[in-house]
Amino acid sequence: MNLPDNLKYTKDHEWVRVEGDVAFIGITDFAQSELGDIVYVDIDTVDKEVSQEEVFGTVEAVKTVSDLFSPLNGTVLEVNEKLENSPELVNSDPYGDGWIIKMSVADASQVDSLLTAEGYREAIGQ
Repeated sequence: MNLPDNLKYTKDHEWVRVEGDVAFIGITDFAQSELGDIVYVDIDTVDKEVSQEEVFGTVEAVKTVSDLFSPLNGTVLEVNEKLENSPELVNSDPYGDGWIIKMSVADASQVDSLLTAEGYREAIGQ
């Protein structure tokens, strides 16, 4: 399973890559493999403030819909437009072209409380 060491993770299977005061957020390789083929990504929180652990959208797979939980406090700045026509990018490239949202980072100290790749591996029993 692919878990890049340069990212942070949540127990809810989101990953975070911080660039300055902006965070890219997606779901982990483990999560996409558990969900199966992603057919739709629904994000209705653009330009809205979300709190850590608040739902910011959903991903829909063939057999299930799963909530997406914000790993940080911040404002959703952008949704990955590529996912509108190619939601399967979440499956094929979860840490690259399959990122889901960009958000502002309201409290940088929250990043330090997220899991490392090793901590996430332990959390999912890998």
